[in-house]
Amino acid sequence: MKDRLYLYDTTLRDGAQTNGVDFTLSDKLAIAHMLAEIGIDYIEGGYPGANPLDTELFAQDHGIGATFTAFGMTRRPGRSAANDPGMAMLLDAQADAICFVAKTWDYHVRVALETTPEENLASIRDSVAAAKARGREVLVDCEHFFDGFKANPDFALACAETAWREGARWVVLCDTNGGTLPHEVERIVGEVVKRVPGAHVGIHAHNDTEQAVANSLAAVRAGARQIQGTLNGLGERCGNANLMSLIPTLKLKPAYADHLEIGVDDAALGRLTRVSRRLDEMLNRAPNRHAPYVGASAFVTKAGIHASAILKDPATYEHVAPESVGNRRDLLVSDQGGRSNVLAELARIGLTVDKNDPRIGTLLDVVKERQAIGYAYESAPASFELLARRVFGTVPDYVEVLKFDVNVEHRINALNKRVTATVAVVKVQVGDGEPLISAAEGIGPVHALDLALRKDLGKYQEYIQGLELTDYRVRILDGGTGAVTRVLIESQDETGASWTTVGVSPNIIDASFQALMDSIVYKLVRSGAPA
Repeated sequence: MKDRLYLYDTTLRDGAQTNGVDFTLSDKLAIAHMLAEIGIDYIEGGYPGANPLDTELFAQDHGIGATFTAFGMTRRPGRSAANDPGMAMLLDAQADAICFVAKTWDYHVRVALETTPEENLASIRDSVAAAKARGREVLVDCEHFFDGFKANPDFALACAETAWREGARWVVLCDTNGGTLPHEVERIVGEVVKRVPGAHVGIHAHNDTEQAVANSLAAVRAGARQIQGTLNGLGERCGNANLMSLIPTLKLKPAYADHLEIGVDDAALGRLTRVSRRLDEMLNRAPNRHAPYVGASAFVTKAGIHASAILKDPATYEHVAPESVGNRRDLLVSDQGGRSNVLAELARIGLTVDKNDPRIGTLLDVVKERQAIGYAYESAPASFELLARRVFGTVPDYVEVLKFDVNVEHRINALNKRVTATVAVVKVQVGDGEPLISAAEGIGPVHALDLALRKDLGKYQEYIQGLELTDYRVRILDGGTGAVTRVLIESQDETGASWTTVGVSPNIIDASFQALMDSIVYKLVRSGAPA
């Protein structure tokens, strides 16, 4: 029999404290349902009474499907549980469980609450009893527990034990300042489970020393059976324990998987990458490419010797299969890669080439030459695919750009306001027909150029109707205003597919135009447009 380990998500409450993150009510509901679908046991929705949004969230039952939890303070010192407005909001909330945050560091009790240790213990007792009387499952977050334990272990343990004896289902030990180290967590949790059964003990770790995940696992090793964390490690300051790292570790690493069971099944595990990126989409944030398990670079290999080994057996350089978490393997084409990388990438894009074909060496030489002047094909696989297809003679000459012109005018308009207007004109040749000239006004030179370029491509226009730019990144490769510039453009089409192209030039407009053209040609190739 395996021990059951419970996962508690606080993205909607602690994660909402992330600098730059602001959830709407619809965001919170969408994320809550997403969490429930992957098997998270507890979903903390927020703090009813603290703000109008959370109050509205808990005004009705949304049928989330997990244990939907309201967060709030224990009763205030000097008040009864029945005469505390904050307690009333919690008890009236449409929630399956209530998580009380309680002081467990005597320094905080004395300085922040300005009360006595005895009154603090009474507050914990009364709050748990009041919630239990209303039929709620109760959790108590023991705030600053590890700092409190180091300062006064008897008082910290008394707070935890009081919560459990009064009927709290979970006593959660919080590393609120995020400064505790894994060996300390394991030792202190080991002391706690002598007084409170481990099946009732949880861990809430902050990431201020980059060890929230390690601290959570240390607590589990010591006997804790609940982990609190957030999607993508969101949270105040440096964030909370990242469930996107914890869940695969608990599922795939024998040290945990052999004796612990979580509510996330294999199918849900395979959706983790999508869930992680969906959250970033909702927040309009660029995903962390280097995030463990779910990052775009988590299973990417650049070095040629590594790629050669992976082609023989992926286990040589992969600690888990990328498909297990919904991610994918990539062997990057770069100046550090070799024939193995090129062959793997050619196979991925569907080009069947004999491994002894001399054009492979030609392609590799071109890649290295172009990367030496600034091209980054590891970041722009669509541009590499076009380059490869051209070397192997499989890209039609869809469009010839005869000329383009961009005009930026800074002037005073009719309302006597200073404005900047940008107009682009593009002249292209499509097949044997007459040249096509298009003009467009945009909010900047690249935007105007993009609009003009895609305004009229004759017989190919139908293929690019759903094409749009989703990201534009510029990097100056050496110093000075005349420096070489690299532009990366991410595009998306009507199917939801996305790709990245690259352009390099001392002129930023020229670099942008290269990347724009590659994006359009790539879309035509993907769509099977005729020559």
